Amino acid sequence: MTAQGTTVVLGAGVAGLTTAVVLAEAGIPVRVVAEEIPGATSLAAGAMWGPYLVEPKDLVDQWSQHSLVLFRALASDPATGVRVASGIEASRHTEAAPDWATSLPGFRPAKADELPPGFSSGYRFTAPLIDMPTYLRYLEHRLRRAGGTIEQQTVHTLDAAPRASAIVNCTGMGAGSLTPDSALRPIRGQHVVVTNPGLTDFFSEDTGTSPDLLCIYPHGNTVVLGGTAIDGDASQAPDEQAAADILARCSAVEPRLAGSTVIGQRVGLRPTRDRVRVALDQRSDGTPVVHNYGHGGAGVTLSWGCAREVHHLLAESHRLR
Repeated sequence: MTAQGTTVVLGAGVAGLTTAVVLAEAGIPVRVVAEEIPGATSLAAGAMWGPYLVEPKDLVDQWSQHSLVLFRALASDPATGVRVASGIEASRHTEAAPDWATSLPGFRPAKADELPPGFSSGYRFTAPLIDMPTYLRYLEHRLRRAGGTIEQQTVHTLDAAPRASAIVNCTGMGAGSLTPDSALRPIRGQHVVVTNPGLTDFFSEDTGTSPDLLCIYPHGNTVVLGGTAIDGDASQAPDEQAAADILARCSAVEPRLAGSTVIGQRVGLRPTRDRVRVALDQRSDGTPVVHNYGHGGAGVTLSWGCAREVHHLLAESHRLR
């Protein structure tokens, strides 16, 4: 395998690893190069499939639906960390369900006795839940089985990236300086991981643009509780007061959580821009570059759809050369 015949994927979060898997399984030699393996932001995710405040809507719908099909298939294998779960998204106001939710299996308005105190509306549906530490390990193993390699290395500019036939930029917040891209900004997210008191269904609140989120995602013996969405905050240090507030919000909805033991906290920076960037570009030496970043809080949801788009753009770049 020569450098000239290899595609280098920068970044080992869910976007980078998924893209590398798609390319490697298509027969393309792939080398993942990343500062963090796996990426810290992806490790911090909850995570549940569902488009989350991202644009452009038409492409997001296509990418997320493609991912949904594949996540449902992955849920048949417990080793992936993916399962299809039932749960409720609720609101303290009367809110219409988003169109992506109405098409999901089991969708129906929640009954009054299914809603916690203080909530006036909601809907039940089934959707993939993803245990991120397990899932990212699965993607790493799948990539290696397909012949891809992964190495830890810090790359500060595209020109400093290893020689390759093509480069895919999946660096998340790192793209702000790598590209550079002044449109990219962090939205700080924090989750608390606790022991599971016996929950199987997820719960989330439609909090709109509030920085205080409420979500309960059970993963076997643990539950991921969220969260926060603090626009412009780039701190990755756990906030103890935020963690206490998250636990209090979630325990008010599900009292059994009050007796759970806190196992840890996860903090990540959602790489956010007005529009997700999946686009063909080139390095100063003419090497094709495909950007795949800016997914905000929907990186998992868009991962397989955006990876397929990257594959198509790389094929287009080879036709143009």
